Amino acid sequence: MRVVVIGGTGHIGSYLVPELVQRGHQVVVLSRGRRAPYRAERAWQEVEVLTADRDAEDASGTFGGRVRDLRPDVVVDLICFTEDSACQLAEALRGQVQHLLHCGTVWVHGPSTSVPTREDAPRRPFGEYGVQKAAIERYLLDRARRHGLPVTLVHPGHISGPGWPPVNPAGHLDLAVFETLARGDELALPNLGLETVQHVHAADVAGVFLAAMANRSTALGESFHAVADGALTLRGYAEGVARWFGREANLVFLPWERWRETVTERDAEITWDHIAHSPHCSMEKAARLLGFRPQFSALGTVLDAVGWLVENGRIQVGSGPVGSAR
Repeated sequence: MRVVVIGGTGHIGSYLVPELVQRGHQVVVLSRGRRAPYRAERAWQEVEVLTADRDAEDASGTFGGRVRDLRPDVVVDLICFTEDSACQLAEALRGQVQHLLHCGTVWVHGPSTSVPTREDAPRRPFGEYGVQKAAIERYLLDRARRHGLPVTLVHPGHISGPGWPPVNPAGHLDLAVFETLARGDELALPNLGLETVQHVHAADVAGVFLAAMANRSTALGESFHAVADGALTLRGYAEGVARWFGREANLVFLPWERWRETVTERDAEITWDHIAHSPHCSMEKAARLLGFRPQFSALGTVLDAVGWLVENGRIQVGSGPVGSAR
């Protein structure tokens, strides 16, 4: 099949595109052209990569038609962030493709209530990102049910993998947190450190997309989570990372208002977003309908990313032993 991947050089696409090529698909990638894929594989030599400025083309109303004119059988949309953008693409592709796959987010759910959260749980999104993604989901599934749009949505957790920083045990992105754990120094966590984060390896997100394509008749008109099985508390995450560095975690816990004074305003904002959501989502539906189970555990996912950062000098550690996890 001819597959167009929008945003195919990013986190997910770096794993998805080579797999599509290896499975015999003809692949076209639309990318802003600002970065190379995170993983250099020979399969990319067989990929047609085209430069696209989606924001500008959405504004002019031409992006959907451009994708349609590539004559795809399947479109995988990894970088759609507004309902209007989703609408333009869906209308242009109506009756033209066998399958449209959209990348959403587990933040469509809003804060966790009963866990693990299933895909059919009520939506209570907050924040612009979650609200927009929930609106996109609502629109696409309505088009599927009313007009037969052949769409599937995949909702990842915190996407991680070699090449970029994962959300750290304090809930933000500062790599110094990992260095603190590597040294065995004291690390402050908000509240009791019992809020959760739920990472997913980019390879496993790609795997859900591939499984949905392989089980098209079952996947049409459905949403699926893409997360590691089980979530990590901030405390458990910190302890797991410290053990990997050959240390015991030296943790202290501060009430939120005191803790936020220990970090930058931006880091506090990022942490608040994560702990206010505290995702813990189920992968049962993907296992039952698509036969897909994640390869990486939550801790193994982040340690794969941390190991790459250590090896490439992005995280500075001492001479102690460094382990591995899956």
